[in-house]
Amino acid sequence: MFNNPEDKALKSLLSTARTIAVVGLSDKPQRDSHRVAKYLQEQGYRIIPVNPVLKEVLGEAAYPDLASVPVPVDIVNIFRRSEEVPGVVDAALANTPPEAIWMQLGVVNEEAAKAAVSRGVTVVMDRCIKVEHGRLLGGAPGGERT
Repeated sequence: MFNNPEDKALKSLLSTARTIAVVGLSDKPQRDSHRVAKYLQEQGYRIIPVNPVLKEVLGEAAYPDLASVPVPVDIVNIFRRSEEVPGVVDAALANTPPEAIWMQLGVVNEEAAKAAVSRGVTVVMDRCIKVEHGRLLGGAPGGERT
């Protein structure tokens, strides 16, 4: 059974990460992916939208897939169904792996997690990055991270 990293490791990850690719980011403000990405952007992270049907989200160019993202990312944040996670993880591991793969609340795939961990990538499953950021680092007003 997979265990998420302890709070100390999550806090360190969220404190050092700068760029987060959000796979499945929606341009609809009422969607969880949009609210979470907007919050992360307000906290000072660079958001890279990954969605094959969008050109731009939250003022950032969107890319159809992870292979098309032209810059290294620290965290791949996944807003896709659990059964779609293995393909996303394979793409994330194809070149320079990210420091972490973060599967949002309700997203769980043990096999994909094992594949990522075997490559030295931190994996978080079934947790909301926005909730964890607020809990561990506090959402700072004005977009500044603590």
